[in-house]
Amino acid sequence: MTTVLPLVADDLIQPVASDAQLVAAAVIGIAVIVALITFAKLHPFLALTLGALSVGIVAGVDLTVAVASFTTGFGTTAAGVGTLIALGAMFGKLLADSGGADQIVDTIVGKASPKALPWAMAAVGAIIGLPMFFEIGLVLLMPVIFLVARRSQLSLIAVGIPALAGLSAMHGLVPPHPGPLTAIDYLDADLGITLALGVAVAIPTVVLAGPVFAKYAARWVDVPAPDLFEARSSVAVGIGAGSTPEAPGAGSFGPGDNAADSGKRPSFGITLFSVLLPVALMMGKALADIFIEDETSTLRMVLDTLGTPLVALIISVLVAMFTLGRGAGMGRVEVARSVESALPAIAGILLIVAAGGGFKQSLVDTGIGTLVAQWVSESNLSVLLLAWLVAVVIRLATGSATVATVTTAGLLAPLTATLSSGETSLMVLAIGAGSVFFSHVNDAGFWLVKEYFGLSVGQTIKSWSLMETLLSVSGLVFVLLLGVVI
Repeated sequence: MTTVLPLVADDLIQPVASDAQLVAAAVIGIAVIVALITFAKLHPFLALTLGALSVGIVAGVDLTVAVASFTTGFGTTAAGVGTLIALGAMFGKLLADSGGADQIVDTIVGKASPKALPWAMAAVGAIIGLPMFFEIGLVLLMPVIFLVARRSQLSLIAVGIPALAGLSAMHGLVPPHPGPLTAIDYLDADLGITLALGVAVAIPTVVLAGPVFAKYAARWVDVPAPDLFEARSSVAVGIGAGSTPEAPGAGSFGPGDNAADSGKRPSFGITLFSVLLPVALMMGKALADIFIEDETSTLRMVLDTLGTPLVALIISVLVAMFTLGRGAGMGRVEVARSVESALPAIAGILLIVAAGGGFKQSLVDTGIGTLVAQWVSESNLSVLLLAWLVAVVIRLATGSATVATVTTAGLLAPLTATLSSGETSLMVLAIGAGSVFFSHVNDAGFWLVKEYFGLSVGQTIKSWSLMETLLSVSGLVFVLLLGVVI
C-alpha cells in the first residue's frame, strides 16, 4: 500500500483564508472542544457545536454561513449514521433482555477449563461487544466476571481484562459502533470492507491486549472479586471438569429484569446466528463487490441490497425480534417495549455524533482539510500514522473515544481523495485504534472500571489504562501490516 498521499485532488474545496488563519481556526476549534469538555464539563454535543462555530468565525466566514455548514453536516450525519446507531441499540437491547447475552456467556465460559478461562472471557467480550455499546456490555458482563473469578479462584484482573479487551476492541474498530460508523461515513469508506478488515485487526489485537497482557497485569494488580451479585447468581457457570453447578432459580447474570429471569432463553445457536447475521450480510456485500465483476449479476445485486448497512440492520432487528424475543418467550408487547426502551439511552450519543458531523462540515467548507492534505502530500508522512496520532491527541485531551473519532475523521476527510477503498478502510481503523489510547482520569470508562473492580487510581492505570494503550498500539501495528499488502 502507498501510505503517503501522493497528490491532492483537484476537486477539493479551496481554502477561504490564508494558511495561518486556517491553522489558527482549526487549532482554536479543537481547543474550544477540549476546554469545554475537560474544564467546563459541558456535554460534548454543546462543545462540538461551539467548536464548529468557532472554526468558521476564526476562518473569517460569515456567521450565517458557519451556522449553515454546521446544520448541513448535523442533518446529513443524523440521517445517515444516526439511523444505524439506533438500529444497533435496538438489537443490543433485545440481546440483553431476551437472555441471549447470558446464553452466550454461559455456553462459552461453561465449556472452558480454568487455564482457558481468560481466552473464553475475551471471546465473550468480543461477541457481546459486536452489537452492544461498551458501557452496556460492561455493565452486563460485570456480574459474570465476578462470579467466574470467584469460582475459578483466579484474579479478578486475569478474568476481567480479557473481557474488557474484547469489548473495547469492538467499540473502537468494528461497526456498527458509533465511532467506526461515523468515520466510515465521513471518509466515504466501504462498510463491508472496513468490517472485514476490522475483524481481522481486532482478533490478534484482543489476543495481545486481553489474555496475553492479563497474565502479567494480574501479577501487578492482584485483587479478589467482590461479593457483589453473588445472591443474584442463578445460572450455572461450569468452570472446567468437575465443577458444581449452582442451583437454578434465583436470577440471571444480566443487570435488571429481563426474559432470562423466567428461565427461558433462546438457544446458543440461535443467539449466535442472530448476532452474526448483520456481520454476514455486510461482509457478503463486500465479497460480492470484490469477486463478482458483473454489476448486473442477479447474485451481486441481491447481496448488495441485503448488505447495505441500513437494510442489513433492519433485517437483523426484525429477525432478532423473533429469534431472540419470541425465542425467550417474550410476547409482542414485551418485545416492543424492549425495542422502544433502547432509544432514550442513546439520545446523547446520537447528538454527539451528529454534532461531530457539523464540526466536520465546518472544517471541510473552510478548506482546512485541503490545507492539511497539501502538507501531508509534501511531507511524505504516513496517512495511517497521522490518523492514529491525531486521534490519540484528541482522545488524551477529551477522554472520549467517540469525540476523538468524529473529530479526527472530520479533520482528515480530504486525505482520502486519492486513496483506494481498502486504504480508506485502513484509515478508519487507524483512527479507531488511536481513539482508545490510554484511558485515564478524564474518561468515564476509567472510573466505571475503577469502581466496579474496586481498584485504586494507580491500580486502574496499571491494568485498564495499560490494556487500552496496548490495544491501541497493537491495533495500529496490525493496520500498518495490512497496509503493506493492500
